[in-house]
Amino acid sequence: MNRRDVLAGGLAALSAAMPASRSFAYPDRAVRLVVPFSPGGATDVVGRLWAEKMKPFLGTVVTENRGGGGGVTGATEVARAQPDGHTFLFGNTSTQVLIPAIMHNPPYDPLKDFVGIYILCNAPTSIVVHESVPARNLQELIAYARANPGKLSYGSAGAGTLTNLAGELFKQLIGAPDIVHIPYKGSAPGVADLASGHIPMMTPNVGGPLIDFHRAGKVHILAVNAATRIKAAPDIPTAIEAGLPGMIAGNLNGLFAPAGVAKPIVDRIAEATRKIMANADVQSILVASGFEPILDSGPDATGQFISEELARWTPIMKATGFKME
Repeated sequence: MNRRDVLAGGLAALSAAMPASRSFAYPDRAVRLVVPFSPGGATDVVGRLWAEKMKPFLGTVVTENRGGGGGVTGATEVARAQPDGHTFLFGNTSTQVLIPAIMHNPPYDPLKDFVGIYILCNAPTSIVVHESVPARNLQELIAYARANPGKLSYGSAGAGTLTNLAGELFKQLIGAPDIVHIPYKGSAPGVADLASGHIPMMTPNVGGPLIDFHRAGKVHILAVNAATRIKAAPDIPTAIEAGLPGMIAGNLNGLFAPAGVAKPIVDRIAEATRKIMANADVQSILVASGFEPILDSGPDATGQFISEELARWTPIMKATGFKME
């Protein structure tokens, strides 16, 4: 079962899990959640899970998909919306970090045009090799890459995605610029090719199918690119533990509002979201789908995290000539 199916099934199962009382004097009409991607993707389904669980607190929450430009279209629409607390963005690393950092003339500033409310979860990337690659830990892979210039390639979910950026960061950190990038149209076909030996290496988000291939011995997840080990696979070390400082690359999923929304509204929605994230069933759905739930976020933490990610990724992307799709 893939991430989308797990989340969608969990959304339906949890429809009555939260308290029915409403604590807000607002809203006076339906709340609109803009997901800046097509229906069915990971960000879309997590956003819909949030919208479903917020109904006891907000009443009607309508989710609208505004795909286009890798997230630019929907994010721009929210940035320009009235800051009355009735329009929100369910954004991710692409909309809040990659697009603003790499576009020549981005249509919005992620720090000035948005107020962060809560980062719900993070999907860390990983460093994975096919069983035929003579490396069973990250240091052996680094040594192999350095000793065999031009022989390694890595797959990603597509040019301009965070998984692509994770691979470029790995190359930069180990000093192996000749590892060739092979872009796929999504992670699933890339993981399938990795498991069958068509590509030797990949830098995908960690999800159920990948972990299954790892447990079966078809691939080896050498490290997860996160600050701490993930709940779905606590036996796999982080890249930092494995001796590669700075190798952190994860895709955040979070809630943002147009700048100017009243602080009491922001604080109340953040608190309601914190209650949702405290629900054990919500957490288990996210973990089973390859996400790391974030239980103690909020407006200040979200703003600080976006600022830090922009400062970290912008020079990396410029140094590698990174381009959005």
